[in-house]
This record gives sequence, C-alpha cells and structure tokens, in this order.
Amino acid sequence: VQLQAYGGGLVQAGGSLRLSCAASRHTVSAYTMGWFRQPPGKEREFVAGINRSGRSISYGDYVKGRFTISRDNAKNTLTLQMNSLRPEDTAVYYCAARELHYSGGYILEPKSMDYWGKGTQVTVSS
Repeated sequence: VQLQAYGGGLVQAGGSLRLSCAASRHTVSAYTMGWFRQPPGKEREFVAGINRSGRSISYGDYVKGRFTISRDNAKNTLTLQMNSLRPEDTAVYYCAARELHYSGGYILEPKSMDYWGKGTQVTVSS
C-alpha cells in the first residue's frame, strides 16, 4: 500500500488542523493504521493507532483528549483531527500501516509498521 499524508501547516497555539492520509494500490481496510510524529531533533513517536474496523483506538498520552483518529475504509482514508494544538506538537507527522492485527490499548512501535507515507509538517507557533 502507498500512503500520502497531507493537511499540515502553520497554526497558532490553541488552533486546529486536520491531517488526512490517502492510500493507493490496496484498500486500507486490510491494515492497522497509525499516526506518528517526529519532533525536531527527536525520535519518531506514536500519536494514535486504529484497528481495521475502527472500533479499537489508542492515543499517546500527550495527545489524549485533543487529537482524534478516524478512518473511512470506503474512501480509503485515515484522518487525524488535532485540536488545542501546542508548540510542542510541532513535528513532521506520518501515517503508517501494518498487516498485523491491532486490538488497541497499547502504543504502536514505529518499527512494527510495514508501510510509511511521506510526512507532512505541522508547526505550532506560541
């Protein structure tokens, strides 16, 4: 599956952005999907994960209550709604997929993902 994340940009603290991830070549319904981010000078970290049906979801502690992950298997897309953004949310955001089942309730390790899209930059100004 080929993935492409888009929707990043520059936003003031407290603002919102909506990221989308479009998939091609294969339907996303066959994959566990996730959002990850890589802040400047830091390692890539888990943001949110969602299972194939969309019923099991988990979030990184630092985004709980502010970010919402969702998927539309019919449209072959993955979405991350980001509200109440903070300067520390500044990062390159990536969508990723893996074939292994995901039951939710735990973070997804970047190394466990099989496919990655090109990232989209999110910058939050203070």
